[in-house]
Amino acid sequence: MCGAVRFTARDVPSDFGACHCEMCRRWTGSALLGVTVPEGNVSWDDETHLKRITSSHWAERGFCDQCGSGMFFRVTMQGEWSGNLEFPIGVFDDPNGFVMNNEIYIDHKPDSFAFAGEGRTVLTRADCVAKFGVLDEGA
Repeated sequence: MCGAVRFTARDVPSDFGACHCEMCRRWTGSALLGVTVPEGNVSWDDETHLKRITSSHWAERGFCDQCGSGMFFRVTMQGEWSGNLEFPIGVFDDPNGFVMNNEIYIDHKPDSFAFAGEGRTVLTRADCVAKFGVLDEGA
């Protein structure tokens, strides 16, 4: 929002997902609409104002210490899902052209949310726990 934290990402995928879990909703004020970018494809212009908070025993969230803008979600636990940054699409200078391909924690979605379109993967919390076992460990 303020520009104190800037980054360059290369090979950014055109698809994004929505997470409706309570933590993401509280962090973003809505669903997290996130684009997954491998950490090695991101360079930070200046990390002085980039701060991180441990948000669970297996993940962290980055934010700007000047304006509070959420910058990313990152799995810190070693494994298949580590090494990626989940950027809210709103942090990109041009958030156009992305296509939603999945929604997770769909059973936690507020009843007032309804995204248009079809053909995306939809997972409940139980589906997510089955797919990402770390979630069942007190997350």
